[in-house]
Amino acid sequence: MDTNLASKFARIGARLKVADRPSRRSRLAGVISLDVQTDRKGEFFEIVRPAAAEAEVAVLDVQPADRHLLLLVREGKDKSKFLCGHDERHWFVAGIPEAAPVGTVRQAKEALKPAEVVSAQAGKRLKAKARNRRKNAAFVRQGEWFFLPVPGFVVDEKLILPNEPLRRGGGKPHWAEFCYRTGGETVYVCSRHPNGVTEAQYKGILAGSPKAKGWGWRTMRRNPGVYVKGRVRHADHATITLNGWHQVVMNTEGQSKAMKNVAFLD
Repeated sequence: MDTNLASKFARIGARLKVADRPSRRSRLAGVISLDVQTDRKGEFFEIVRPAAAEAEVAVLDVQPADRHLLLLVREGKDKSKFLCGHDERHWFVAGIPEAAPVGTVRQAKEALKPAEVVSAQAGKRLKAKARNRRKNAAFVRQGEWFFLPVPGFVVDEKLILPNEPLRRGGGKPHWAEFCYRTGGETVYVCSRHPNGVTEAQYKGILAGSPKAKGWGWRTMRRNPGVYVKGRVRHADHATITLNGWHQVVMNTEGQSKAMKNVAFLD
């Protein structure tokens, strides 16, 4: 099975290694896990499959020209699907929400779009080919973030934040030149709790550990309404420039069980 899988990854120009245990903390939890690693030859996909694991790993669809494939992992009654591909400069893995009945790369890409994006592209009557461009009439995409134009959006100038991060969990942030936030839930974040804890949880942690006050906490907003304009930059992606305010929404991989530890923090 390993040779067959490797040949299918090779069709999109990627290397695959199958290991009994991860070379470092794997990105996805479970009996079978999938990650992108780096060695002297560059990036490669790693499937971690413990020797005693009874699981099926199969490729459902391969699109060599697009450098994407759809992977199925079946463990007992549980099924997980992952879109594996290349985006601008690096390989990536994205968990597909279990509620989405996908069997092709194109369907997986659509399943990763949040409702706001699906509605916007339908409103613009985009053709299938245009829907997966990084920039079209409905949105601009940079990695896992979609930016939807909101003409006429009015903000309080005093509340505009310069050079603000857009991040999920403990990942590398995307930096927006100008940002405006509305609503959301206040959370407390530190290196030990990168996804944030509520105020009640925060107080409980401090009460249970005197040293917790020195963990470098900061207050952030979880799942706020976020709007940005100007330049948006990230080390792994080309900088984009947004003229006028754009609503920020993240793709749906956080809704999949395999990515349940990912949170939208801004």
